Amino acid sequence: MTRSGTSDLYPTRGAGAAATLIPREHPTVWPSAYTGPASDGDLVMHDCNGYLKLPDLLTAGEVADHWDELGRLCTDPRVRADERTIVEPGSEDVRSIFEVHRLSDAVAELARDPRVAGRARQVLGSEVYLHQSRINYMPGFDGKGFYWHSDFETWHAEDGMPTPRAVSISIALTDNHAYNGGLMVLPSSHRVFASCAGETPDGHHEESLRSQQVGTPDRDTLRALTHRHGIDQFTGPAGSALMFDSNLVHGSGNNITPHPRSNIFLVFNSVENPLDEPYAAGRPRPEWVASRDATPLR
Repeated sequence: MTRSGTSDLYPTRGAGAAATLIPREHPTVWPSAYTGPASDGDLVMHDCNGYLKLPDLLTAGEVADHWDELGRLCTDPRVRADERTIVEPGSEDVRSIFEVHRLSDAVAELARDPRVAGRARQVLGSEVYLHQSRINYMPGFDGKGFYWHSDFETWHAEDGMPTPRAVSISIALTDNHAYNGGLMVLPSSHRVFASCAGETPDGHHEESLRSQQVGTPDRDTLRALTHRHGIDQFTGPAGSALMFDSNLVHGSGNNITPHPRSNIFLVFNSVENPLDEPYAAGRPRPEWVASRDATPLR
């Protein structure tokens, strides 16, 4: 597949596209002169598994402040009416609030925090910018999960992200248990690109942010990956976090318990990996889903 005269190392979707596993051509941890909170052992673990668990990233006081901020955002009529707020399928419960760093000074400050952005710079070996920010609020009893997927597959196909030189940090605002929809990951699955079949519908984000169908690995691919790598799950108290590679296959189940599961989700992209035109979509998704401003985060 070619695009603008450049070979696409990670072809996916498109007419006649078939599900397949493609070896990754780019590093997970890039050569870096940046110092920060991640130790050499942390970086080796992240490189090997594609993710790193960060216990006690936030203090109890910081968690309480951000939980109050989440409550403010979810009950603000202007925020609820904003297109950046996504509600659960079949209900009016808030599922996600996107571009939340522009709606909340507290989240904007957290994104710049050396404990967070500093780790992203170490992993990506460059200055970084926020590709995406959101709060995920999985309510109790009927919170819907996220099907298995690689974020980079979507960001490549629909946003035009050239390479998987991006990393996400999911920060727990509530206790994450195995039984309330905790995030599941396939260790080391970031080392292959799970190309997906099917074409991207026009305006796909309008549905995929509520329930993704296109851009998810097929069952044979998932069987092969889980057989090879197994499944791990991120659990931990409020204030803990998970940093994971953009190409790591992950997902979460429904939450039928009374206990909500809420996380702040920050995606850092290298300034040397700015978005281009989509690789497998008719037009880019909105800026509030995928920022095209690669100004370094200071």
